[in-house]
Amino acid sequence: MELEGSWFLQFLHPCFCFLALFFLIFFFLHCLVTLKPWCNCEICHSFLTSSWSKQFDNLCDWYAHLLKTSPSGTIHIHVLGNTITANPDNVEYMLKTRFDNYPKGKPFSMILGDFLGRGIFNVDGDLWKFQRKMGNLEFNKYSMISYAFEIVNCEIKSRLVPLLSSTAGKEDGVLDLQDVFRRFSFDSICRFSFGLDPMCLESSLPMSEFAVSFDLASKLSAERAMTASPLVWKIKRMLNIGSEKKLREAISTINILAQEVIRQKRKMGFTTHKDLLSRFMGTVIDETYLRDIVICFLLAGRDTIASALTSFFWLLANHPDVGSAIRLEADRVIGANQELSSFEQLRELHYLQAAVHESMRLYPPIQFDSKFCQEDDVLPDGIFVRRGTRVTYHPYAMGRIEEIWGPDCLEFKPGRWLKDGVFFPANPFKYPVFQAGPRVCLGKEIALVELKCLSLSLLRRFHIELKTPSRTPLFSPGLTASFRGGLPVLVRERETTL
Repeated sequence: MELEGSWFLQFLHPCFCFLALFFLIFFFLHCLVTLKPWCNCEICHSFLTSSWSKQFDNLCDWYAHLLKTSPSGTIHIHVLGNTITANPDNVEYMLKTRFDNYPKGKPFSMILGDFLGRGIFNVDGDLWKFQRKMGNLEFNKYSMISYAFEIVNCEIKSRLVPLLSSTAGKEDGVLDLQDVFRRFSFDSICRFSFGLDPMCLESSLPMSEFAVSFDLASKLSAERAMTASPLVWKIKRMLNIGSEKKLREAISTINILAQEVIRQKRKMGFTTHKDLLSRFMGTVIDETYLRDIVICFLLAGRDTIASALTSFFWLLANHPDVGSAIRLEADRVIGANQELSSFEQLRELHYLQAAVHESMRLYPPIQFDSKFCQEDDVLPDGIFVRRGTRVTYHPYAMGRIEEIWGPDCLEFKPGRWLKDGVFFPANPFKYPVFQAGPRVCLGKEIALVELKCLSLSLLRRFHIELKTPSRTPLFSPGLTASFRGGLPVLVRERETTL
């Protein structure tokens, strides 16, 4: 009996401690809510109670509505300490004029720190400047764009087209195009950035463990930013429970596999390789730092591309006239039944360029981006911003504002980008899909090459229609926009194929 009692007490002790800690935390949070008066304004009340969801399918659509109806194009979510703007003057002020006063900031770095570490998207100051300088030296080289063109076209011909052809015409041949695009972009960015091939697009292989963990880590990290108080996710992380436990497990898998990528690269040798990781490894010795750089490359080159492609093909399925115009232009510039053979030919496809830009105007891969104000400031629209405030610009909302894009802003019209048939880019602060100012996307040209090559290839070879037509996409939470439930499509080969 004495032994049994001793065992029982040993069992009871940790349980009691856990319960005591749980009630202590509950009491602390209760006091916090009770003593700190939450904002009772209509916007904050709607956010806290999720009552916005009665009228809007997506949080981004609610924000777009609020920003469209705001006289200044700026709103406040007081309970989040977040000022959100869709005013191009404010965007230019943040991203260029007062760039130093609106860094990523420590709060943002903390939210994504476990996932992105010291990668370029999560740092300021010298760490950012170093990675920016290294990337700038490489991304702007014509040789790098040509290298990306070769990899993308190889992936299209050897894997993507055969995969769609194997499904085309079958009664049960439903493909989740979003999943296909994620696999494609994951293979492409790994080959381009690391010189390694994960073969995710091989139809006989399951999605890699790395990619699955990457998706989960992205989703759960984004959810941290949506909590009313960082205290919530910090306590869950401390106790290793719920979403924070899942995030830790996903990041653990990512770390193991990222280290394996670096190990394989060292084993293969990197001094004569073209890929980006090889170039960084010639300068960076710290393995953890290299891991962070690897993860940021993947986030930039995989998730954003897959998101942009998914939205584009959803729009094309709903606007077949745009797809027809793209094919006619390609036949004129490249030649009917002729394959795209060079990067230079892409530059002559002005309507395709316009259609891709128009798609991202309405459905940007990154719907919003945040900075943190360093010192008290006043935005150009007269809004006062207190030090430490999170300031967010919202490209998704900006694409839906008449004062910026005209009364037809909700329509998918590639022609708005053309003058006498020639593509003209928009002011980057009016169209901050690739950011703007000192932090403008380094991989913009390479991303556009990938988007245009894949889109052109599929449009000329296949007829793609939605399995279930939808009025508007529903988005899942994440660092980049993704369709909830994917993009199920039916595929048929066209009579004339390349």
